[in-house]
Amino acid sequence: MSHEQHQELLQILHECMTACNHCYDACLREDDMQMMANCIRLDRECADICGYLEQAVTRGSPFISELAVVCTTVCEACGNECKKHPQDHCKQCAQACFKCAEACRNIA
Repeated sequence: MSHEQHQELLQILHECMTACNHCYDACLREDDMQMMANCIRLDRECADICGYLEQAVTRGSPFISELAVVCTTVCEACGNECKKHPQDHCKQCAQACFKCAEACRNIA
């Protein structure tokens, strides 16, 4: 992986983690939080795996490919859940998740 690809991936992972954290927080403030339960859960899962993969890439972990496969799966699940909801934070999160899933798929 070239230095530019490395930096671009780190940026995408960080943006996805940030979007998921924002969506998580905003979903907790929704009137019908029960309706948002799966979104909240997946936001947490996605933010955590993106943050972990970001760390793994920066330290040159030998498990980057394997972690990228998991990250792709979680990002797609989160994006698919978020796109079901009309809230702007969910739409933005879905967009970040799908972008991240594609970037992870490319290194898996």
